[in-house]
Amino acid sequence: MSDNQDSKVEMRLEQRQLDALIKLHARYLSGRLGGRKAVLRNVDISGLSLYGEDMRQVDFNTCIMREMDLTSANFQEAKLYSCDLSKSVLVNTSFFRCDLRGSTLEEGNLTGANFDSADMRELAVMSTDKYVPPQKVNFRGANLTGCRMTGALATKADFTDAILARSNMFRADLKNACLQGADLSGAKIKGADLHGADLKSAILTGINSDDLAATGANSSDAITDDNIGKSIVDIDKPFEEMIKTHIAWVGSAGKDGEQLDLSGYDLRSLQTLKGQKLTALVAKGARFIGMNRYQVELQSARLDNSDFRRAKLDEGDFRGTSLKGCILNHASVKNANFNPLLFGAEGPNQRFATCDLSEAQLRFTDFAGASMKSVNFENSDLSNADMSCCDLREANFKGAKLDNTNFEGSSLEGAEFDEKYRAFSSEGLK
Repeated sequence: MSDNQDSKVEMRLEQRQLDALIKLHARYLSGRLGGRKAVLRNVDISGLSLYGEDMRQVDFNTCIMREMDLTSANFQEAKLYSCDLSKSVLVNTSFFRCDLRGSTLEEGNLTGANFDSADMRELAVMSTDKYVPPQKVNFRGANLTGCRMTGALATKADFTDAILARSNMFRADLKNACLQGADLSGAKIKGADLHGADLKSAILTGINSDDLAATGANSSDAITDDNIGKSIVDIDKPFEEMIKTHIAWVGSAGKDGEQLDLSGYDLRSLQTLKGQKLTALVAKGARFIGMNRYQVELQSARLDNSDFRRAKLDEGDFRGTSLKGCILNHASVKNANFNPLLFGAEGPNQRFATCDLSEAQLRFTDFAGASMKSVNFENSDLSNADMSCCDLREANFKGAKLDNTNFEGSSLEGAEFDEKYRAFSSEGLK
């Protein structure tokens, strides 16, 4: 923030004063007597906490909010016009339909933040400062669906795994930004400057190829409409008939019907496979991006290297399934079953097939409540994944990346961890 903006500050609030303001605002939101909408103009509340607070519809104008803890706060439909939130913690903060025009989020951590339909026009998001060595703005995993970033300054900003679908980046400055794994499907990028930007594994479907070429970005490793894969609609046989044939194959132990093999196909046009019985399906390298597969049955399936980003897989049955090298970033897999699958009658020939999630990308994936006994997570990236209340007994986390992974309430008896993550183990938790 400039010296001119600093000079506009009229007062400084302490935490107790801010807490009193929050209580009055809570009464206002609930329509109770004595409530008052929180309105601040040119006030310094730097270093204070709004952790988990309900700040819907607050009106903060030209306030200094540096180095605050705004984790999990709700700023839905709030006005934060021309505020300075530099170096603040905004992890999992909601800015749904929030007015952030002219605000600065320099060096802020917005991991998992929700900017759906937020207004960030002419937003001063900068990662350089002439007096301080440049540091990247962190938008890792942030949800900016449908947001407006017209004229935004975000040079060298980190948008790794961020959701920028249907966002408007007209004339935005994103030079040398990191957009690895980001979802820009349907984004308006005309006039944006993406020279030097890293778009490895980014989703760029629904973007005009001429507009993409004009940005100067290197999209050679990104997923576009041209390389998404074979379309399921090009198959001659109706998909429903193929499923029936596959079910007959499973039911007859291979004597009748035919095993369904969807390897390399783009299945997004199906939109949903909700509740389908697809035991022993083969679909290696397939695209399931954003699909609804709620309560799908995929026991003993072979799904290696497939893309499930943002897919809904809650309560699915994945017992004994191979998901090696899959991408499930931002997928919802709550209460799913990944336990071992029993084969054979009781006796010496009986065996268990465990689920393989090794070398998978599982960043920001929601596994809450899942059954995952003996799952192999070796060398997978589980950064910021929610694994709370899971059964993870005897799971293998050797070589896995577990930065900010949530294991609260989970059973971890017998699970294997690298030494640096030993605190997660049952021994470390004693």
